[in-house]
Amino acid sequence: MASVSYHIANLLEKMTSNDKDFRFMATNDLMTELQKDSIKLDDDSERKVVRMLLKLLEDKNGEVQNLAVKCLGPLVNKVKEFQVETIVDTLCNNMISTKEQLRDISSIGLKTVISELPPSSTALAASICKKITGRLTSAIAKQEDMSVQLEALDILGDLLSRFGGLLISFHPSIMQSLLPQLSSQRLAVRKRAIIAIGYLVMSCNNPLFMELIEFLLTELNKNATTSTTRTYIQCIGTISRQAGHRFGEHLQKMVPPIVRFCKEEDDELREYCLQAFESFVRRCPKEISPFVTEVIKICLRYICHDPNYNYDDDEDGDAMEMEEEEEEDDDEEEYSDDDDMSWKVRRAAAKCLDAIIGTRHEMLVEFYRTVSPALIARFKEREENVKADIFHAYITLLRQTRPNITSDPDAMDQDGGPLSQLQGQIPDIVKAIHKQLKEKSVKTRQGCFSLLTELVLVLPGALTDHLQALVPGIQYSLGDKNSSSNMKIDTLSFLNCILSHHNPVVFHAHIKVLVPPVVHSVADPFYKITSEALLVTQQLVKVIRPLEVPVKFEYKPYVKDLYSCTLARLKAADIDQEVKERAISCMGQIIRNLGDSLSAELKECLPIFLERLKNEITRLTAVKALTMIAGSPLNIDLRPILDEGIPILASFLRKNQRALKLSTLTCLDVLGKNYGTALTTGMIYEMMKEMPPLISENDLHVSQLTLHLLTSISKIHKSCMATIPNEILPQILLLIQSPLLQGGALGSLLEFFQALVATGLPKLGFRDLLQMLIRPVYNPPSSVQSSSNAFAVHKQAFHSIAKCMAALTVKSPSQANNVVNQFVSDVCNAKSSDSIKLFALLALGEIGKHIDVSNHGEIQLVILESFSSLNEEVKAAASYALGNVSVGNLNKFLPFVLKEIENQPKRQYLLLHSLKEIISCESGSSTGVDNLKPYVQTIWTMLFHHCECPEEGTRNVVSECLGKLTLIDPTALLSSLKQHLNNQSALTRSTVVTAIKFTISDQPQGIDPLLRNCIGDFLKTLQDPDLNVRRVALVTFNSAAHNKPSLIRDLLDNVLPHLYNETKVRKELIREVEMGPFKHTLDDGLDIRKAAFECMYTLLDSCLDRLDIFEFLNHVEDGLKDHYDIKMLTYLMLVRLAHLCPSAVLQRLDRLVEPLRATCTTKVKAHSVKQEFEKQDELKRSAMRAVASLLAIPDADKSAQMNEFLSQIKSTTELCSMFESIQKDAQSTSSTDIIVMDTS
Repeated sequence: MASVSYHIANLLEKMTSNDKDFRFMATNDLMTELQKDSIKLDDDSERKVVRMLLKLLEDKNGEVQNLAVKCLGPLVNKVKEFQVETIVDTLCNNMISTKEQLRDISSIGLKTVISELPPSSTALAASICKKITGRLTSAIAKQEDMSVQLEALDILGDLLSRFGGLLISFHPSIMQSLLPQLSSQRLAVRKRAIIAIGYLVMSCNNPLFMELIEFLLTELNKNATTSTTRTYIQCIGTISRQAGHRFGEHLQKMVPPIVRFCKEEDDELREYCLQAFESFVRRCPKEISPFVTEVIKICLRYICHDPNYNYDDDEDGDAMEMEEEEEEDDDEEEYSDDDDMSWKVRRAAAKCLDAIIGTRHEMLVEFYRTVSPALIARFKEREENVKADIFHAYITLLRQTRPNITSDPDAMDQDGGPLSQLQGQIPDIVKAIHKQLKEKSVKTRQGCFSLLTELVLVLPGALTDHLQALVPGIQYSLGDKNSSSNMKIDTLSFLNCILSHHNPVVFHAHIKVLVPPVVHSVADPFYKITSEALLVTQQLVKVIRPLEVPVKFEYKPYVKDLYSCTLARLKAADIDQEVKERAISCMGQIIRNLGDSLSAELKECLPIFLERLKNEITRLTAVKALTMIAGSPLNIDLRPILDEGIPILASFLRKNQRALKLSTLTCLDVLGKNYGTALTTGMIYEMMKEMPPLISENDLHVSQLTLHLLTSISKIHKSCMATIPNEILPQILLLIQSPLLQGGALGSLLEFFQALVATGLPKLGFRDLLQMLIRPVYNPPSSVQSSSNAFAVHKQAFHSIAKCMAALTVKSPSQANNVVNQFVSDVCNAKSSDSIKLFALLALGEIGKHIDVSNHGEIQLVILESFSSLNEEVKAAASYALGNVSVGNLNKFLPFVLKEIENQPKRQYLLLHSLKEIISCESGSSTGVDNLKPYVQTIWTMLFHHCECPEEGTRNVVSECLGKLTLIDPTALLSSLKQHLNNQSALTRSTVVTAIKFTISDQPQGIDPLLRNCIGDFLKTLQDPDLNVRRVALVTFNSAAHNKPSLIRDLLDNVLPHLYNETKVRKELIREVEMGPFKHTLDDGLDIRKAAFECMYTLLDSCLDRLDIFEFLNHVEDGLKDHYDIKMLTYLMLVRLAHLCPSAVLQRLDRLVEPLRATCTTKVKAHSVKQEFEKQDELKRSAMRAVASLLAIPDADKSAQMNEFLSQIKSTTELCSMFESIQKDAQSTSSTDIIVMDTS
């Protein structure tokens, strides 16, 4: 401490020196000291430092003054409160000094102090702010000197933006001092006053906000002078930008006068009116709705407003254009000078249209009818900045048209839909852009290419008939004379986009002119151009010789040029990483598509790939390129590099880099399939040596590719498989027992076993493999045997082993009889354990699915006997087995199953599951459907007999069977389902509605058009008198919204009121139940409310553009006060809403914060059970996540309620630590990873 004081005293002494350099150095050293976190000043040093720095503000030397001001920043955080007050007082006094330089430096000092005040110590900030505010408001109100006023306004703006919430008591006086400044003589004063008002409205209370709005309305209606009217409109625009969520309710009164002022002959006034409209559209989307059509008309009128220029001359031909270009330099100033403000009006109109297009997805069809032609006509705009904004507005329109998950693709595509309208306007777009592509201006050409790129992404193939018009422009922009580096990069990027989104044939006429500039760009010294050009070269190669379809184009003249330019880049070692990688990929594509014309060159080129494989940085790209070459139908000769290459590739299998492992396995598989004869036994063993660690449940994708590779090896080099039992097979047998094994990995395992048994190697025959597979079930380890109720392996493993058994049996049909007999006897054997019975039944099912087992006695009776097992899993396996065995011989077994369903009411549930298996298996293939068709009517009638089963589980299986049957013959069966909607029985109605859920999938199906026509009838059950029917209707609606939104989008206007109706708590459904001495409240309406909120959550993802967000928020608000389960759902919704429509949420923020606060501050009763505490904790966490996402909305921190809640969180230790951990989590996951709940 003493040494610091001594050092500081030393510096202070030097600051009094006459030598300005001494003073400068001492101040600089003080700055360094103050920036150290560790420095602590005693009271005496504090006082001296403050006094000295304030004195130095009046130093004669400007550099010393500047340094002294900079020192104030760190000093504020190091000294006590009264010293900060001394600094602020002195600076405020200096602000009204007669010396201009001192005034300026003091105002900078005040800004520095304000920006450095720590927001965490609210008390200090509040007292300092209050001190400054009083001085500033009086300076603004009374000061004659304009420059002091300007500085004071500037500082007040800073103060309000940072600490507006702490100055609530000063807000009225601040407003009183600001409003008169709006009519100041100086425009600069008005502008700064507007900025300060903008910051004030973020945190002021409602009465003051109303007062401000009334004042502005009164002044607008007075319209004293055009100049002040401009200022008031600017002020209104700023208020709506800064506090749009509060401004919306006043819009009704504000818009008409502004519309009126648009008609005044004053360009500046028009510009401000249009800017105000833009901010209304962006910040008050709901309230502006009634005026949108009128605003569009105004914008369309003023986007053409150019009274000083005659565009008709442009149409007279190229001669005129040439003259225009020559005179351009002289003319441009003439049109952009202060007299002609019309370009600002056009720019404001373009930006306003951009805002309307970007926020009004529902008006797309209207935009294409009215706005699109107007924008296309204005592509000829002469002012470059305005043209850029017009392009941007059109790009926004295209982005809105881009088909996405939430829009209905059919509605977009149909005649008169946005896409077909756009298709019709393409010739006009190309004609307008064709002229612009010859412009000198780089910015214009970049805008053209951005627009065309967006067009191609929306409508792939859109430019097929127009390349003739665009290719000269591409050539022009790739020429060295006419382009900057960025222009070339953008042009190449566009070229890449159209090459990959159009049919190759359409480019063949233009290849001659496209190849030379691209080849030239590959050799460009700037790496970014080279990199982009290599991507284009790769696409060009696919275009000049596509391997998938035969083309007659003569590609050979271009091969050498493309090869040579890429080879130069491939050889270079001292180039950018991205260029290296793209050169490797590009060369891979060249060899894949053109390798048969490069046989001599391959000797030079392929060894380079080997070099790149050995390099850690390029090896992954090289592996992918080799895979591409090895898979070429041209059969490129890779033998020269296989001897050295295979061991390198095999070594990659033990690397930690997962992407490298996956790519290498794919590469080796392709090499094995296409170059099998060239692979020696040594090479194969090299690969197989690395495989055992790769086969594991820890990474099923790697396991899957490894098994694919093994399957390929077993087909080419059977002898190599002899070593498999040593290390690889034990790993595979371990994997089969994994509970995680399913899907692609399981499929590859079945293929492998079939390939393995086909090799016919000793110790790997059918019997050997059979014994290995069933050992864990028939001879479980002693630890499993000793535990009484445990199965030998995991439930999923039984299914996996059974599927492997069936795969082996299908490959060895001669063994089928013995195997089936063995399993039948295992099922019948009373001594068999439950594990063995379970497995034997599953195995019979899997085998019976592929092989007819009807000749094995009465196998169906054996399976049926197991329905009486005491073990539920065995019963389920028997049900599965009966269904699958029936698939093998439908004619014999299906009538038996149907008869049993009728005769065995106690076994109905299991038998219906068997029927479900039959329908599921048969409906998967066309032959299966044909086999099942004769029985459809019988099954259908029988299912309706069981619609009214009191058990919901049984009804659900009936529904699934009905749904899957409907898919087989939708035309007849859908109408039959529809007729049952009027059934007297509520149970039948609920079964029918649930059946519809099973007809909806996320893939296109034949039933879709029929469903679209009649799903409305099924959803009418949302008004059913029966509670359960309404609940299942909501579940079906949710499934449609999740999997196929197009079915329900057009019905939302009718459905939503009923959906929202089900979110309400119904008193009549709440009852009290006595449980011993306790009374317990039961809410029968909870399930249906949950279903309704789940639907709402799904609609956010799939139909957001069809929702009235404010109405939606009303019900979310109710859900925040509901039961635990529903609160959890609504918190998730808030997180989504804050991300998807922040401005609407901001308008409701104050109402949303209250229920969140109530949850976070609820205390659990002291004697509650542990689960209650855990439940409440989870609820708080979810609420905090919602708060964190609300805070991420811009301007949310300006809400008084939110700030109050935040300070409450920070003052509670438990809540504070919870909130901090949630914020950390939120920062570590990117903003795009929004919580998604699968409600399918």
